[in-house]
Amino acid sequence: MIWAVLLAPATIGVFDGWGAFRGARVCYAIARPVVAGGRRGGFASIADWPARGGGPSLHIRLSLPRDRSAPVTLTVGERRFGLVAGTRDAWAADAASDRAIVAALRSGRSMSVEAVGPRGRPFADSYALAGAATAIDAARIGCMRRR
Repeated sequence: MIWAVLLAPATIGVFDGWGAFRGARVCYAIARPVVAGGRRGGFASIADWPARGGGPSLHIRLSLPRDRSAPVTLTVGERRFGLVAGTRDAWAADAASDRAIVAALRSGRSMSVEAVGPRGRPFADSYALAGAATAIDAARIGCMRRR
């Protein structure tokens, strides 16, 4: 029980619908979809891994399992990004895509993640981006202070 408390992430702050947290090895901004295609929710996060170097990286947990033969697409405003995906999780294809996605999130109002479920039915998880830029910055600063 004591280990759970010691390993639990520390809250840096909550900014509109986005939270910023500091874990043992990672700091991250995270949000739940305002509209989820599935019943299980899902989440979107932007993580900063200081030991790995590089910039913030995107991780999406889909609200439903997806058909592995179908693509997963992230849309922010007019920008569309193809993601690399497993059954329930999706990521940016590379560091350049992560940078472009984070830049789009900073100026966008909403984003959606579209996929196709295992029965061939399309679904989308939609997120409000109010507070996202502040939460991303707070998470990065939270990791810098620990170094």
